[in-house]
Amino acid sequence: MRRVAIYPGTFDPLTNGHFDILNRSVEIFDEVIVAVAKNASKSPLLSLQSRCEILEICLKDFKRVKVESFDTLLADFAKKRGARVILRGLRAVSDFEYELQMGYANQSLNSELETLYLMPTLQNAFVSSSIVRNILGYQGKISHLVPKGVVEYLKAKGYECM
Repeated sequence: MRRVAIYPGTFDPLTNGHFDILNRSVEIFDEVIVAVAKNASKSPLLSLQSRCEILEICLKDFKRVKVESFDTLLADFAKKRGARVILRGLRAVSDFEYELQMGYANQSLNSELETLYLMPTLQNAFVSSSIVRNILGYQGKISHLVPKGVVEYLKAKGYECM
């Protein structure tokens, strides 16, 4: 049986923390589906299409990773893709309560789902998409917080970032 995991998020934008977790997850699973949530309630900076394009660029060398967008319940998306594991990153204790509730909710909707929590490496523990967006809003340097492909994509789209 193939081990398929889903790594869901808005990825607005992809950060080194996300990339770190993805890089380690491909060593554990046969296939990892990066599920980009539409999630308009978060008022994303980047369009769904742009977020998917950035991920495709940054993950082009990852042979066992697919990028897909979704606008459904995660538990249903996982079932349709044959995934039994949801990957989530935990940066701090403050993330844990929310992630635990989401894990339980997903399992109540799909009893075959397990949630696996991975911590980013220490150097990426403080990095979040919201921090990157805030720095980007002031034309600050983000190149140490995101993969190179993110900076190149954003520059090509007219964003001021280093």
